[in-house]
Amino acid sequence: MDDAKALFPDEVVTRAVTRLVPVPGLDRPIALITLDNGHDHTRPSTFGPQSMLSLDAALDEAFAAQPSAIAVTGKPFIFAVGADLTAVEKASAREQALAIAKLGHDVFRRFTDSAIPTFAFVNGAVMGGGLELALSCHYRTLSSNAAAIAFPECFLGLFPGWGGTQLLPNLIGADAAVTVIIENALNQNKMLKPAQAAQLGIVDEVFGSADYLEQSLAWLVKVVRGEVTVERKEIDRGDAWDAALARGRAFVEAKTHGAAPGPLKAIELLELAKQNDLDLGYAAETEALADVVMTDELRSGLYSFNLVQKRAKRPAGAPDKSLARQVTKVGVVGAGLMASQLALLFVRRLKVPVVLTDIDQARVDKGVGYVHAEVDKLLGKKRVSPDEANRLKALVSGSLDKAAFADADFVIEAVFEELSVKQQVFAEVEEHVSAECVLATNTSSLSITEMSAKLAHPERVVGFHFFNPVAVLPLLEIVRGEQTDDATLATAFSVGKQLKKSCVLVKDAPAFVVNRLLTRFLGEIIGAVDKGTPFEVADRALNPLGLPMSPMVLLQLVGPAVALHVSETMHGAFPDRFAVSENMQRFVAAGKTAVWTWDAQGNQTVDPEVAELWQGGDNPLSEEQVRENALSALAEEIRLMLDEGVVAEAQDIDLCMLLGAGWPFWLGGVTPYLDRSGVAEKVTGKRFLAKGVASVPA
Repeated sequence: MDDAKALFPDEVVTRAVTRLVPVPGLDRPIALITLDNGHDHTRPSTFGPQSMLSLDAALDEAFAAQPSAIAVTGKPFIFAVGADLTAVEKASAREQALAIAKLGHDVFRRFTDSAIPTFAFVNGAVMGGGLELALSCHYRTLSSNAAAIAFPECFLGLFPGWGGTQLLPNLIGADAAVTVIIENALNQNKMLKPAQAAQLGIVDEVFGSADYLEQSLAWLVKVVRGEVTVERKEIDRGDAWDAALARGRAFVEAKTHGAAPGPLKAIELLELAKQNDLDLGYAAETEALADVVMTDELRSGLYSFNLVQKRAKRPAGAPDKSLARQVTKVGVVGAGLMASQLALLFVRRLKVPVVLTDIDQARVDKGVGYVHAEVDKLLGKKRVSPDEANRLKALVSGSLDKAAFADADFVIEAVFEELSVKQQVFAEVEEHVSAECVLATNTSSLSITEMSAKLAHPERVVGFHFFNPVAVLPLLEIVRGEQTDDATLATAFSVGKQLKKSCVLVKDAPAFVVNRLLTRFLGEIIGAVDKGTPFEVADRALNPLGLPMSPMVLLQLVGPAVALHVSETMHGAFPDRFAVSENMQRFVAAGKTAVWTWDAQGNQTVDPEVAELWQGGDNPLSEEQVRENALSALAEEIRLMLDEGVVAEAQDIDLCMLLGAGWPFWLGGVTPYLDRSGVAEKVTGKRFLAKGVASVPA
């Protein structure tokens, strides 16, 4: 690709530099190739076309020197983390995508076909194309502190396309390869630890980080001299391979319902890898990569990636961070499960005193006890040291008196979701705290403005809406009330960042973003069942989207009582679009928590008691009708939210749904899917995003 610079001028080039290094015990020096993109470790090295050409030139230099061995390593803490996704995203013709795919294969295969032994010294994070480079070498060592080891491509709707689908199964077996390439990626991009990579056989040796390069070089000498023989697993290319692929297909179907082309291609290529023919396999990878790169689904996955990696780190509308006040103590009103989870998160991330209050000592003791027990679990898993565990537990206390908040800088309430209760709580807290202390509410749907209306200082109240489970879901909706001032808002964003959450600024509107859309969405599904549509039909209507769970399973996760409360709140605000189902009211009143029951074999059926109490109509809908109604409702609600200024742009709605509702990356958030399927224009008269955003450039 001689025109790589002209085609992709914005590529952050990873330079490959060859040095000849004399090593005791070898007659000739080794050629050590170092990958470095010129940035500190906050910008990992990636491979775009110019980077590949640099690595190709470094190999020319290495081969010309006729060294004892060729080794490739990375800058401190980073080996390489894959393809430069900006180059992939900007490929506007299949020929460009094909050239990128072929170039990667051609360069990496030089390591595989080399008559001189090749080694990958994986000194840090290694993902995607970086891992494929390592697999292309004859031998691999790994630093014990490598923070990220994975093939994340299927998570984005792609697949490992520079040798990964061919090399990995023939190194560690098809079953383990399905786990690494398919399952881990589709399970929220799960990473391997160094010990796991070694156990699977992905790397040959793991060395401590303090003298990693020295140990790797010493091991290289032993391999080159024949003093160490690396044993590899015997690969079963018979029934075990076929069984692994069957498992992989079932997993892909369950996770994506065929909505993401990348994982499906990965399965096809893993099947082809059974022949262990790199010429055949690499040619197939190249063609498949060019095909997938030119799909809107892949562009949607890259759009999602950019939202999470870029927009989430620079929240739209956030005030100047210099306005943020320091937080040296946190108060938590309530000591139930949600409040206790919040207390644990605050003490772990902020490492400041955290005090919980509640209405009786038993509840306070239970809340503090929960935090202490969770810290002990972290200690047991060796995620904190004994000293740190003791410090964290010492920072958490409880009190029946809100006077314990007197010197707090940030107080968050997590009490019953009733406006009058929350107003009373804040009025009581305000008697004890300074005028600058931020009062945050974890409400999921109530008005921040109304909550603060009777306070002396309404300007310091802010919505701080977490998603359950608090420790897992990364979204934090930060809600600005009508009186909330910039200093309060800046402090909220600062705290959210310290909590390692992705923050999105939201206007004070009913149910904010995620709960408003999920309530409208679930309302259409429940409404269809109310009309007489069988539960089974309504629940599988959205399968073609590849959502992480069906609507009725989502209802169970959210909790029917919570879902009903939010629907009642939304009905009060927008009665024309949000109905309250009488069947849902009976469902909740009966104490039911799920529509489905499962037998010992995992077969799913409607709970007979639910079927008995649910009074369906005589106007059932088809799956297609249910799906069309649900998607149309989402499109209408999103357009209204944007018109109301609930968030700055459609991208913020997508970010919220990706991080707070588990909307799949390969769908690109809600709005690209509604654009791509034509629903947006049909319902609202226009697209949410410009052409070429989350789609193949026209």
